Amino acid sequence: MSADAPAEPRPLPPLEDLIEVLTLRDVGTAQIAVTDVQGRDAAESIGASSARVFEGRSQKMPHGRVFGGQVLAQCVMAAGITVRDLNDGDGARPIHSLHGYFMRPGDDTLPIRFAVEEMRDGNSFSTRRVHAVQKGAPIMSMVCSFQERAGGLDHQNGMPQVAGPDGLTSLADAFRGVDHPGARHLAESRPIELRPVESNMFLDAGPEQVATNHVWMRAIDRLPDDPLLHAAVLAYSSDYSLLEPVLRRHGLVWTDRRLRVASLDHSMWFHREVRVDEWLLYAQQSPSAVSGRGLSIGEIFSQDGTLVATTAQEGMVRVKS
Repeated sequence: MSADAPAEPRPLPPLEDLIEVLTLRDVGTAQIAVTDVQGRDAAESIGASSARVFEGRSQKMPHGRVFGGQVLAQCVMAAGITVRDLNDGDGARPIHSLHGYFMRPGDDTLPIRFAVEEMRDGNSFSTRRVHAVQKGAPIMSMVCSFQERAGGLDHQNGMPQVAGPDGLTSLADAFRGVDHPGARHLAESRPIELRPVESNMFLDAGPEQVATNHVWMRAIDRLPDDPLLHAAVLAYSSDYSLLEPVLRRHGLVWTDRRLRVASLDHSMWFHREVRVDEWLLYAQQSPSAVSGRGLSIGEIFSQDGTLVATTAQEGMVRVKS
């Protein structure tokens, strides 16, 4: 490097980096093209759809592909901004559910654009559809719904009785000092601290091949008091370990070179208010694996036992010869 060359920008601390990634730029509007099965314009029968478009950058990953949780979180932010703007920014309609499909791997060197269709705003609910687009093609499509807070029936599952986070080893501590790009990422670059209750699934699937898994998680530092941001970071965090019950059931670890894993879809229901910068227990179980796909279901509890969210994800899980 010559003396006149500009210095490389210093990377942001992991949580600041995530907040910046989730701070989307409003870049205007777009028309959503709708065609029928013969490829003709179907706008006359269905109605033309206008979308607000946002843009966000991507986080660098060791494998060069965008982390799925990042796209989930950015879709939540993009949709949530359009709902919040309806209510003069008062956040009166928090997100209560999302259902998304991962279509293509994303390139972590490029930004992503998010086209948000404002499908409906009723008396209590708002529905949005989000298309995450990169290189002119969708990498994820999501439908999500927001609801005004209301009273009503109230019950929940109880939190599993497992060891608390104190005294458990975090993934960052387990890999600190290991000279490998993936290990350095786990030790230094993740904005979410994860403390497995059972064995570390990067190294050991444990002595029993069971289809359950428990992980404590929280942001590594305090987050701003923004419910939409906390919901987005919870969506981000929910993608880290949800397929681990599938692997544990079959005695597999993330570092097995035969393993090919990719998220196919992700659903999430937000039940109660949550702070992601406080400890949360992610209780996971896999009811089925078949045809190269594994299904996992998760429940997320605050440390006092409150069920704050439920998740479901099916992933491609293949073991090559």
